[in-house]
Amino acid sequence: MDTVSDAVHYIFLAAAACFVLGLHLMNHPRTARRGNTLSAGAMAVAVAATVWLVADENVISRTGWLVLITGGLVGAALGLWAAREVRMTAMPQLVSLFNAVGGGAAALIAVADLLQADAPAALGARVSLPGALSVVIGAVTFSGSLVAAGKLQGVVPGAPVVFPGARLLNVLLPASFVAGTVWLVLAPDSRAPLYGLVAVALLFGVTMVLPIGGADMPVVISLLNAFTGSAVAMAGFVLDETALIVAGMLVSASGGILTKLMADAMNRSIANIVVGGFGTGDSARAAAGPGGAPAHVRAVSADDVAIQLAYASKVVVVPGYGLAAAQAQHELGALAKLLTDHGVDVTYAIHPVAGRMPGHMNVLLAEANVPYTQLKEMEDVNPEFPQADVALVIGANDVTNPIARRPGNAISGMPILDVDKARSVVVIKRSMGHGYAGIDNELYTNPRTGMFFSDAKKGLSELKAAVGEFVA
Repeated sequence: MDTVSDAVHYIFLAAAACFVLGLHLMNHPRTARRGNTLSAGAMAVAVAATVWLVADENVISRTGWLVLITGGLVGAALGLWAAREVRMTAMPQLVSLFNAVGGGAAALIAVADLLQADAPAALGARVSLPGALSVVIGAVTFSGSLVAAGKLQGVVPGAPVVFPGARLLNVLLPASFVAGTVWLVLAPDSRAPLYGLVAVALLFGVTMVLPIGGADMPVVISLLNAFTGSAVAMAGFVLDETALIVAGMLVSASGGILTKLMADAMNRSIANIVVGGFGTGDSARAAAGPGGAPAHVRAVSADDVAIQLAYASKVVVVPGYGLAAAQAQHELGALAKLLTDHGVDVTYAIHPVAGRMPGHMNVLLAEANVPYTQLKEMEDVNPEFPQADVALVIGANDVTNPIARRPGNAISGMPILDVDKARSVVVIKRSMGHGYAGIDNELYTNPRTGMFFSDAKKGLSELKAAVGEFVA
């Protein structure tokens, strides 16, 4: 009996159990941080156990140890830097890059294991099949996540990028996956199908994400995250490592469920989203703001809004990407606290696809220490809008557009926040610019809507100062 090997095996099982418990703790804001800490700690222990096993088996040369230690230090340093320095607005891009790294790592593990097998011809379907799946899913995730990050960063156009024959290509490439996988299972000692799968999967990741518009990026990020988990689980089957299988399937299952929930929140199927072509990115601009605003748009000042807020009984705040872009979450939190201390009932309405990644608004507001009890999901908060004295919309566009209730437009059928049912609506925006869907927002021309044209950070600071004068 190999004592070290057995001990490491049990450590891996314990780590897998911690992953399950950590994911469960993330179900509630009160315990989410504890769950994240538990999962991170379990991963650190699993990595340490792996190093212990490798050292005991003495299968790595000095050069190998140098590469291993250097990679660990560089990766840890980059992760620490990203966690501390990357702005909240760039967090979706960072998540996409993490997806790319995870998928790419899983694919490389499978490729290395298949190439370094002592008897490749003797590999059965139990190894070669999950190996092929890990390569395909991991490579698709790698290239697709890079394209998604590029769209979010503005390096790649946010609008759907479609070229002649794109749809046909996206049908032929998956068909080639099946052919390549069968070839690899039947001839595991041949390198041609393995290299072919890598090349085709990398190409498909690009052609799959390019035609998808910016409006669908939150769903795409979640879907690619599920892909990463599946690739890792398949790599676990290749290595015959239970902990890797459990960890990968947890990510895959949770990512898949989240993707389905987000697609439902947009009233669209996942297949429809992957086919692409929705939204034009957020580069389109309509008529200018103050001075150039259309006559039927009612502009308001900070004092106008402050009076409404100070004398309101109930205020519903609708945060959107504009809040994140301006890094104005702390100003919003301070304004809301001032109103709450004054006796105003303040609630935050969170749309499932607000922002650019799942949970973007929740994380943003938590950073400003906003009480999670004030955050309400769309289904819970929509019935409250008719009782709200003021609905304060900050940078949210498509998720508040009443045109979604009518057929024949880009967001038809998408569930929205019923902002227009509030007694008064105030929208803080820099201009009359379009959202991701590239269509005008009818909320802005509603007689009950006042447009406060300002950068979110500056505007909220002005509102806090003006409200402070009324409640002093």
